[in-house]
Amino acid sequence: MRNRPTRRAIVLGLAGIGFAAGFARPLFALSDQSARATVEKLVGDINAVIASGKSEAAMIKDFENIFARYADVNIIARSVLGPDARRFSEAELNAYTQAFRGYIGRKYGKRFREFIGGKIELTGVQPVKTWHEVSGMAILKNEAPFEVRFFVSDRSGKPLFFDMFIEGVSMRLSERTEIGAMLDQNGGDIRRLTAALQRAG
Repeated sequence: MRNRPTRRAIVLGLAGIGFAAGFARPLFALSDQSARATVEKLVGDINAVIASGKSEAAMIKDFENIFARYADVNIIARSVLGPDARRFSEAELNAYTQAFRGYIGRKYGKRFREFIGGKIELTGVQPVKTWHEVSGMAILKNEAPFEVRFFVSDRSGKPLFFDMFIEGVSMRLSERTEIGAMLDQNGGDIRRLTAALQRAG
């Protein structure tokens, strides 16, 4: 990928132990097998879209759906706001999160489209604190392979990825910079930011 926010992509530590049904979950309640299986499905869907031969618009729509299905959108969307998230109402945050889902799906969908003719292969998985890191290699035509890593947690009740690294660069931290700048450009108004996200990507 050429301007490589593609080669930028996913982390932010999920500190602490999650709670489900009122009981604290033990560390590593999520197994290596479950984390890898989740990313295998994610990567399988990405590879299928890459190989589909669909139009750009159709492929990007498919990537939006993949992001909605496998990403912990609520955690990613709110974490990229940082401390600013505390200033907004739940209704404002919900509208922003919906807009962020479409924005990030379109943005990274366009980048994944550059994988046409290539594929992603998984290479390993390991537990890290309260999540699992699933590693892989992106193998593209006419380019050297490069590493991708997915950070997976079941904090929201099922295994989902909450960050992705491409060549060592976190998607979530990159988006924190982007979203922070967009919020500043819109005078700190989350409703204006939401409208901008609906147009962006």
